[in-house]
Amino acid sequence: MLLLALLCRGCSRAPETTIDPAIATALAETKAIDNHAHPVRPVGAGEAPDIGFDALPVESLEASSDLVRFRPGRPEFAEAGKAVFGDNRAVAVKAWGSNYAATVLDKAGIDRMVANRVSMGPGLPGARFLWAAYADALMYPFPTDGIAGNSDRKAFFALEAKLLPMYYGESGVPGRPGSLDEYLGKVVTATLERHKRDGAIAEKFEMAYLRPLAVGNPSKVDAERVWRGAAANASDYRVLQDYLFRYIALECGRLGMAVHIHTGMGAGGYYDTAGANPGLLEPLFNDPALRKTIFVMVHGGWPYSGTVAPLLVKPNAYVDFSAQGLVLPASEIARGMRSWLEMVPEKVLFGTDAYPFAPAAGMGWEETAWVSSQTGRRALGMALTAMVREGSVTQERAVEIGKMVLRGNAAKLYRLK
Repeated sequence: MLLLALLCRGCSRAPETTIDPAIATALAETKAIDNHAHPVRPVGAGEAPDIGFDALPVESLEASSDLVRFRPGRPEFAEAGKAVFGDNRAVAVKAWGSNYAATVLDKAGIDRMVANRVSMGPGLPGARFLWAAYADALMYPFPTDGIAGNSDRKAFFALEAKLLPMYYGESGVPGRPGSLDEYLGKVVTATLERHKRDGAIAEKFEMAYLRPLAVGNPSKVDAERVWRGAAANASDYRVLQDYLFRYIALECGRLGMAVHIHTGMGAGGYYDTAGANPGLLEPLFNDPALRKTIFVMVHGGWPYSGTVAPLLVKPNAYVDFSAQGLVLPASEIARGMRSWLEMVPEKVLFGTDAYPFAPAAGMGWEETAWVSSQTGRRALGMALTAMVREGSVTQERAVEIGKMVLRGNAAKLYRLK
């Protein structure tokens, strides 16, 4: 009932914020599949804190201006804490015990969550948490000192440089192989196949934090030349990165794993928003060699939401609106989302981007999952209601689309039961 009340909130306000009651009810009653989040693995007393929730945690960035919706005292996060934990967080946490993470999902109206993590582990049961692994580190087998450009990228490249040796070790390779072919077979393919065996349904790229999304199509001959020269300069290194990205994407298609790519706005004062425009990905979607690879434009590409809509006609392109529920009001999300729903609603996925931004301040992954879920559902309800009122769809079809976005599309994409 609380979720229904939140969805209907504003029914007496201006028309653009109202939600049809039948649509609101359907959205409130549908348990979602969350396409993108960073849940934190619960640990016991005396255990080291979980740090596997992100390959590139935002804590590594230089300080930048705080978004209004992330400033202390925001009422939605106080409301989230109450909704998730009740009057006493400690009592709730103790009562939930080993069901802690699953109970958090229940509180947010989420059935299953795709966990973007370096690795999974105890406390995140496979019945409720799916895995999206990280592939960026595989694109940087040589030192990155000459391509960092600013302190944020330098910090992030240092983190990738720590992750790649883990992939070497897990692949049984002592270090960077001598040839590109050996690297591709013994490290890249081996890592992707291992992720697949361990349950990964996707590989995630945070590439927009490290470089623009525009990916060239170099030949293997050029990539081998760069390898032999140890990626001696920035332009050569870009050739190798582009080749490796396409190789990884091709292998993901072969293995039946989706490729998730961060698009649009990102964190940090040095972030290159223009370089994260999802329109830059169109050559990848159009490449016949990659038509068996499913690409998901994570975060919906805002502020380039309008660019996403025409890309959804590509048979291998999908989008989620994760994170938007944390940084934007529902009305703004609805405006961007509507064009997607009117063009190819089967390609739109629900997502929260639940993340431990500031757990001590009541903005842990638990609260952000709840806030983003509420805001995202309200935005979806607004967009569908506007479509009904303009005659684009019937109320019955709008309810059907809402359920598709919340869970049906993801269930079909990832072949979930």
